[in-house]
Amino acid sequence: MGAWVSGLFCVDGAAAGPAAVGLGDLPELCAAQVLLRLDPQEICRLARLNRAFRGAAGADFVWEAKLPENYRYLMEFVGSGEEGRRRRRRAGKKEIYARLARPVPFDDGTKEFWLEKSKGQVCMALSSKALVITGIDDRRYWQHMPTSESRFQSVAYLQQIWWFEVVGEIDFSFPVGTYSLYFRVHLGKFYKRFGRRVCSSEHVHGWDKKPVRFQLSTSDGQNAVSQCYLNEPGSWVMYHVGDFVASKPDQPLKLKFSMAQIDCTHTKGGLCVDSVFIYPKGSLQQERVVRSQK
Repeated sequence: MGAWVSGLFCVDGAAAGPAAVGLGDLPELCAAQVLLRLDPQEICRLARLNRAFRGAAGADFVWEAKLPENYRYLMEFVGSGEEGRRRRRRAGKKEIYARLARPVPFDDGTKEFWLEKSKGQVCMALSSKALVITGIDDRRYWQHMPTSESRFQSVAYLQQIWWFEVVGEIDFSFPVGTYSLYFRVHLGKFYKRFGRRVCSSEHVHGWDKKPVRFQLSTSDGQNAVSQCYLNEPGSWVMYHVGDFVASKPDQPLKLKFSMAQIDCTHTKGGLCVDSVFIYPKGSLQQERVVRSQK
């Protein structure tokens, strides 16, 4: 028994006696059946083990099982023209997964989506330039501020305004699942001084008077409403707007969402609006998340 186990774990059939059998002798079809039960990152790690898993890790049916059911729709956003269509037709499923795991920009680069690498679920980001912001074209109120702290390299900074409202929408065929939508915002204006990050609260005011109201609605009748005071200056915060369910991956689902504080009895200011993010529910781990009150 002990000799059999030792022989089994000899990589690529390394010598362990004249009749040794190693993992390298495992038929590729059997190796592929093992890979079907693993996450994409685990498949890539196991592919480095030996030739059997390396060969099985390139099989189309292994990677097709990891792709979203509407991956052909998602690939339509990759490339353009006849050359882009030819590349998509020639691409293997592993190549398709690898491409979709990198950000895919669309709508003139103001929006992008990507596959979360470990589970293959769709995530999305919409920049501040993809949103309708009241007063954005008046420099007395707003300015676009370049920064490396945004994935889009720019945020909208509010100096002062009476009517604060940010509205957005997206029409997209999401794979089946439950998703959460967030606004990523920052109280205070930040900059670098002598290589160190500095945050100024000079313009921050008015957010303690009334809560910000968040809303989310979908074309199939789902709705979420919540509210929250903005009271965490100096850091980026993801404010949870609500959740929605996508059940028809072959049909576009239209989302409308907003954040607003439109009590005109006082001004408010000192806020950076970066992006709107959509993640599979429960998958956001590394950001500071605030869940608004309903």
